[in-house]
Amino acid sequence: MQQALAFDTPPAAPRAPTATATAVQRLWFCIHLPNLALEACGVSKEARVVVEEQHGIHRVLLACPEARAAGIQPGQSTNAALALLPTLHVEERSDLREQQLVEQLATWLEQFTSVVSIAGRDVLLLEVAGSLRLYGGLPSLRQQLAAGLQQQGVEASLAIAPTPLAATWMARAGRRACVREPANISSALRSLPLDCLDWPGAICEAISAMGVTSVGDCLRLPREGFARRFGSQRLLQLDRALGRLPDPRSSWRAPERFCADYEMTEEQSDREALFAICHQLLRSLERFLLTRQLGTQRLRFTFFHLRAPATRVLLGGAEFERRAEHWLDLLRIRFERVALPEPVIAVRLQGGRNQSMQASSECLALQGKRRVSGSHYTMAQLAERLAARIGDQLVHSVTTVAEHRPQRAWRLQGLPDGLDVVSLATARQQLYRPLWLLPEPALLPDEQGYPLHQGRLTLLEGPERLETGWWDDDGIARDYYTAMNPRGLHLWVFRNRNRSQERAAGWYLHGIFG
Repeated sequence: MQQALAFDTPPAAPRAPTATATAVQRLWFCIHLPNLALEACGVSKEARVVVEEQHGIHRVLLACPEARAAGIQPGQSTNAALALLPTLHVEERSDLREQQLVEQLATWLEQFTSVVSIAGRDVLLLEVAGSLRLYGGLPSLRQQLAAGLQQQGVEASLAIAPTPLAATWMARAGRRACVREPANISSALRSLPLDCLDWPGAICEAISAMGVTSVGDCLRLPREGFARRFGSQRLLQLDRALGRLPDPRSSWRAPERFCADYEMTEEQSDREALFAICHQLLRSLERFLLTRQLGTQRLRFTFFHLRAPATRVLLGGAEFERRAEHWLDLLRIRFERVALPEPVIAVRLQGGRNQSMQASSECLALQGKRRVSGSHYTMAQLAERLAARIGDQLVHSVTTVAEHRPQRAWRLQGLPDGLDVVSLATARQQLYRPLWLLPEPALLPDEQGYPLHQGRLTLLEGPERLETGWWDDDGIARDYYTAMNPRGLHLWVFRNRNRSQERAAGWYLHGIFG
């Protein structure tokens, strides 16, 4: 019966429908991380291993090249590994650190495609069919991905196929293959070993006992017998890998608020080293915001100490920004005034509220036009640098308020809330108002009903009647005029119409035009 099951010729499987010219072709890029448990522990120059408890004994799961050179192999007990290399650094496997690293990579991969899927503990999938033209074709995209992963200190096995399972199995088997046509999937999977399927050990042992050692051998088995003995779920996976059945995947979505930590293996008090760590976190923030076309207006750095409360540094901007160099410039100014009570053991960067950013066109470099050398700052950039130097509480901007009473029609606001210069300019265009208002209106003498201020005033514009505030104790009933004195000074005056107010009826000076 075993021979019949293994060698009977199965009925011809239905062929996958041929894609038409209008069909959407999928192309999945798989990234397998074979050394994830070791890489999640961070970078270290010491020989180290990652151990995991198996049946009450801690055994080596992964070993670095230095440890393998000393004869340490996966599966050895911790005591045996330490006997071979007494200076060996032993790390306990951490599911949390592995998950954080995978999610960090998934966030970074979102810049290449909108479909990023975490397909397993150490597997990431990208659907890249729609990104090929944007990145110059598949070879160029693959090169950029491989280079980026290498820069982040991650060793990855890469594979490409029209179905996610086919790409995953080839990447787990270490085959750096690129299959673009669905008709070639079967031949590419035929020689893959069974351990790349990530099936339970008992099922793989039962299949191996029948003399089946590859995926191609599984595909030749009778479908009904295979499903009856090993479960319909395994047959479903084979059909999905070949493209006979759809294989929907959920996309990873990073949190909308950025938060990243940098934990150090030892305390650090060198400010240049801490500044470099902050630069690295800011570059991660820039990638996070660039992927979503967002900008932020407020950042917070937290420096953690072992025996002292955490030190917090708040950075605020007048405009929404995402460039790491912009925030690094502000941090450099603020960092000079930060007093750290103790060495730092970890650094955290948190982003504030995000907002969509609009693209702007750059100026063309025309011949004959010379660029002016030197640094030039806008009003917003100057305000940001002043706030970083002397503190947010000493730098304010002015904004308008929906209020008719002149003394209440504006207010101060902090710099991170925005530099509202445009709204003031717009308000002045709609209503002719002086920028210099007196703290309290000054009573003017009059002559035959005309106000006097260094001579008799000539009324140029008005009246503009403001009668409001009846619901509180500061109501007004006034007729405002724009007037000019004999010296050519333009004034903003009003006649008080309400005799029941504290101010008597008459003419008052309220503002002076520039």
